[in-house]
Amino acid sequence: MSTTTEVAELGRRVRAGLSARHPHEPPGDLQTLPGGHSGLTYSVTAGEVSYVVKAVPPGQRAVGRNDVLRQARILRALAGSPVPVPAVVAVDETEPAWFAMEFVDGEAVEPVLDEHRLDPGLCRTRMLALAGVLRDLHGTPCPEVAEPLDAAGELERWSRTMRAVPDGLRPGSEEVLGSLAAGIPGSTAPTLTHGDFRLGNVLCRGERPAAVVDWEIWGYGDPRIDLAWFLLFTDHRNFPRLGRAVPGLPTEEELLTAYLDGRPQPPALDWFRALARTKMAAIMGHNLRRHREGKHHDPDQERLPPTIASMIRTAADLLAGTTRRTRRP
Repeated sequence: MSTTTEVAELGRRVRAGLSARHPHEPPGDLQTLPGGHSGLTYSVTAGEVSYVVKAVPPGQRAVGRNDVLRQARILRALAGSPVPVPAVVAVDETEPAWFAMEFVDGEAVEPVLDEHRLDPGLCRTRMLALAGVLRDLHGTPCPEVAEPLDAAGELERWSRTMRAVPDGLRPGSEEVLGSLAAGIPGSTAPTLTHGDFRLGNVLCRGERPAAVVDWEIWGYGDPRIDLAWFLLFTDHRNFPRLGRAVPGLPTEEELLTAYLDGRPQPPALDWFRALARTKMAAIMGHNLRRHREGKHHDPDQERLPPTIASMIRTAADLLAGTTRRTRRP
């Protein structure tokens, strides 16, 4: 956690970095924005203009989720593309690094998980519109990155996370991981990927997405990784004890049709749908473990076990169906 002195020093640097944009209305003090899971997130205003500031925590390295410069890079690469993102207005690479982006007014609501009073028809319209944004993202040229992350690499990543969770919190996971490893599909042309693409990470105004946010784990890899993750959030029944029914949300088939826009369905999608459920179980198991170990106290995490078990069970069902189709004469 940052000290008052560290926040004050960061605020001084931010004000200096933004001062040229506001010579007559100097930026004010930093205000902490709650809810972030990476780096430090603040808001700052200059007159009637607001910005969001992402910064590396003092004393920490700019790696992984704290690599705010990497986030700034993808936002700048997407500027002017069909994918709506906040505009980056300032970057300071001096340690601890930070960048500032425009504040985008909008709602980021995950219909089947968040408490909300949105009209179900509006939720449906937003989700279908977002399918087009995902398609646009996967069609956008990628900035220079390291080697693409394929299905095998993605499986390895989430297998490590899953196996760091106590066995009792992830029943049946080893069998699912084994089945996934035994059936890794062939590669497809890599694209830009968001890593956590869903309505909860998109600011919407009215019916339209205004800005895709939370780019901490963006990458260059198999587009089916994003697609299968996005499809997971259409049905509250995927999240026992957590999900809420929203009448009229698109089915997975409807959302997939909107994404494809007349193109053929990508192969081996059920394998990626199983991987998405395994990923969700691993993330939830990790969060529950941290709570029970006292590393991040959050009693609400105790609601997760039924969903973790369901994710693993339905992943196994998807893989069994894939195996049956593969073996059919």
